[in-house]
Amino acid sequence: MSSTWGERVKISIFGESHGEGLGVVIDGLPAGEAVDMQEVLLQMGRRAPGHDKTATPRKESDTPEILSGLLQDTTTGAPLCAVIRNHNTRSGDYGNLVVRPRPGHSDYTAAVRYHRHNDIRGGGHFSGRITAGIVFAGAVCRQILLRRGVEIGAHIYAIAGIHDTPFDGVSVPQELLRRLNRSRFALIDSQQEAPMRAAVEEARMSLDSVGGIVECAVTGLPAGLGSPMFGGVENVLSSLLFGIPAVKGVEFGAGFGAASMRGSRHNDPFYYDATGAVRTRTNHAGGILGGITTGMPLIVRTAVKPTASISQPQHTVDLETGQDAILEVRGRHDPCIVPRAVPVVEAATALGVLNLMMEGNQL
Repeated sequence: MSSTWGERVKISIFGESHGEGLGVVIDGLPAGEAVDMQEVLLQMGRRAPGHDKTATPRKESDTPEILSGLLQDTTTGAPLCAVIRNHNTRSGDYGNLVVRPRPGHSDYTAAVRYHRHNDIRGGGHFSGRITAGIVFAGAVCRQILLRRGVEIGAHIYAIAGIHDTPFDGVSVPQELLRRLNRSRFALIDSQQEAPMRAAVEEARMSLDSVGGIVECAVTGLPAGLGSPMFGGVENVLSSLLFGIPAVKGVEFGAGFGAASMRGSRHNDPFYYDATGAVRTRTNHAGGILGGITTGMPLIVRTAVKPTASISQPQHTVDLETGQDAILEVRGRHDPCIVPRAVPVVEAATALGVLNLMMEGNQL
């Protein structure tokens, strides 16, 4: 398996959902950067399971143990390693999945790719639980970025077709991003929480699941970041976002909507603001042109599929008998992973942006 990423700041994700633990090693962090562990724990808690009815009831504290790379809460320049121990596992719930793969899950493809040696318990290394390491890495990176004036925040753009108010691509207030990036159910319009929760609960009671979309914004980025054609901003961020389990789509700015627009509408007119900086009147480009930042807010949306593990009887195959079969999934699973995906998207974005800043000599 390839679970490493990065050019300037590199991460290596390790562990499984039901193993002794999981975590991350971060290479390339600048030395002398203060890390507020309370802020790290806040981000870890937003992703952690067992705190909301929209999530799995499995309870884990997700408290990271720092093995190296920090001295007196300051980066030393050595690899920063954090381990998150697993405590509340029920591996017996997954015994039937060894021979009867879940529709919509990696069980079958992983069995083929790794000759059925993959760890099936809780999804093993394919589990959304491994994103705890991404959130830790992102929590460190976003503190470094914040000291450079870069702010990151995301919200639940949609769940089950119910939409929140989108970001204003031209002006994203810093106080809005800070409210969102500290919330467990992050919304711009709080009135959408009740119908979203109702849709998730209806799916849960029907032994089903729903998906949605996470929208993320980054402000404070200078113009000129990104190295086309394969190191552009979209390339870098997409490679991280598609590493999040259950992500099936990524779009920037108008995204797929641009395909139905005329150029006269999609093009963002330039102008000089009162400070002499180049700005655009609109931001259909999502803050990126030619793979390079424009200085406008960066806007990216990530599509998250419905959780594959549902308790309804489903058609599958039996890999032992070579016959068709019926599967009923046991265990504890999220009826909707979108709220917990929000801090993961923010963290992945922070990691990508820090790499772009370092590559552009902006640190």
